[in-house]
Amino acid sequence: MRRSKTLVCALSLASALAAQPAVADTWTTIADVGRAGLVGTAFVAAAAQEDWDGVLQAGYSIGFTAGATYMLKEVFPEERPNGKDNDSFPSGHTSISFASAGFIHQRYGWQYGLPAYAIAATVGVARVESDHHHWYDVVAGAALGTATAFVFTDKLNENVQLFPWGDTKGGGIAMNVKF
Repeated sequence: MRRSKTLVCALSLASALAAQPAVADTWTTIADVGRAGLVGTAFVAAAAQEDWDGVLQAGYSIGFTAGATYMLKEVFPEERPNGKDNDSFPSGHTSISFASAGFIHQRYGWQYGLPAYAIAATVGVARVESDHHHWYDVVAGAALGTATAFVFTDKLNENVQLFPWGDTKGGGIAMNVKF
């Protein structure tokens, strides 16, 4: 019960912070606040529950994503749509936002991950709308951040696992419970 209240409060705070700049209609600010809100939520939610393994896993996910993003910017220089510099590919705001959202999803479940992914997607849209990135920069950043989160993050409760599945005849969610 304590875990769910903490996560709901943390995600609510991140959502409120991400929505606040919408009044000012500034896409750049929306992206900055959304990214900071998600990173803060990942660390605060874990620390508030005294989930120190989670704090480390968030650090690994976000830190590795940041390093890989900046390495890719050096290896693949791409001019930004606004012409400011050659650091467009991949989107750092988006990769770090999706690493944070992916951590929240992997560690605490889809019910917390879904709103976190919505905020991360808003960050990506804001980066395109503010002319800082092309759409493919944002897609690459989202893929990178999500992938690193899945590599570095373990589920908090390994006894219950949900697996989405699908084929040409349908789809669903399978659940694995250990007793």
